[in-house]
Amino acid sequence: MKLDAVSILPDDAERAMLIGRLWVPGPMAGPSPVCISGGQVHDLSRLAPTCSDLLNADGAAAAVRRALADGSVPVVATLPEALAQSAADSVSAQRAHFLAPVDLQAVRACGVTYVASMLERVIEEQAKGDPQRAEDLRRAIGDEIGAEIKSIKPGSPEAMRVKASLIKRGLWSQYLEVGIGPDAEVFNKAQPLSAVGVGAEVGILTSSSWNNPEPELVLVINRRGQIVGGTLGNDVNLRDWEGRSALLLGRAKDNNASCAIGPFIRLLDDSFTLDDLRHTQIDTEVTGDDGFRVQGGYNVAQISRDLPDLASQAINRNHQYPDGLVLFLGTAFAPTQDRGEPGKGFTHHVGDEVRIRSPRLGTLVNRANYCDEIPAWRFGMSELMRNLSGRGLI
Repeated sequence: MKLDAVSILPDDAERAMLIGRLWVPGPMAGPSPVCISGGQVHDLSRLAPTCSDLLNADGAAAAVRRALADGSVPVVATLPEALAQSAADSVSAQRAHFLAPVDLQAVRACGVTYVASMLERVIEEQAKGDPQRAEDLRRAIGDEIGAEIKSIKPGSPEAMRVKASLIKRGLWSQYLEVGIGPDAEVFNKAQPLSAVGVGAEVGILTSSSWNNPEPELVLVINRRGQIVGGTLGNDVNLRDWEGRSALLLGRAKDNNASCAIGPFIRLLDDSFTLDDLRHTQIDTEVTGDDGFRVQGGYNVAQISRDLPDLASQAINRNHQYPDGLVLFLGTAFAPTQDRGEPGKGFTHHVGDEVRIRSPRLGTLVNRANYCDEIPAWRFGMSELMRNLSGRGLI
């Protein structure tokens, strides 16, 4: 797995305020918020003991810049060495390596936010998780309703007229409800501290025969509901499980190492604004040990709901997050190429390398493996509190 600074950093890294989380080895080993500057990794734990504290502070970007300028945030690793030691086969508690750049924040996700993914969810539902039925359904459903819903604004009077028409024709679906209805789908993707970072393995279930990566923009939102940054995510999806029943969504989405976030959070500032997030380009490449390769890309500008709208549907007066949250925004990437037997479509093989790239956010790289073969998640909230206390950070 190639994890070098040139391929991982954003194209304009010298202008970007990049926040990560690093396992810092030594006598007082533990996870620390870090910033990346000039090819070096600076420990921010004395400025803020957790990424949640840092990102909930007023003027986080300005505070980090001041700390860099006055030299109060020590260098704990070079970027090349920390990246090289973050590949799954190289990770060790005795060496610095990157973790997911979030810690105490809730990890939530929106689904069915792009027309392409909405149609794929309808297909999954109709196919009952059987990939062999999916191709015929893909053509039929696309011909029937694809053009009809392509430009509809969710929740609009036009959307409600289309909804009534589809119900009359027996084509309505729960996925169309959240795709063009007034209320977005927002669900819990993972538990705080369970996400994995750049270089880690991502998990699929041995019982799943139809699954794929879901490359997504991830909003970083503070406790006040403000979007303060963005990063990339892989919302690993078990299409057969969710296709069998929408009530299996939680089982399909939240498994060991099934959520990857990174490589770093880019904070909003004068060089990177909310409008830049709205126009994020996301390109994905999956390569397998069997020689299989699939590529695809999309722009977040294709999304059916605006970013602040999705954020406000997740955090509001009805639902607060005192530690902040990160919000996956759904994907327009849905690989359908056959891999092996005709009609079976795409599914992961163990060893697949997934590279999710955005010019302004960098590259998130992970490798697929079975959930029960990946090291178990053991560093939870209690362990973090004990660790921070032992290091004198809280």
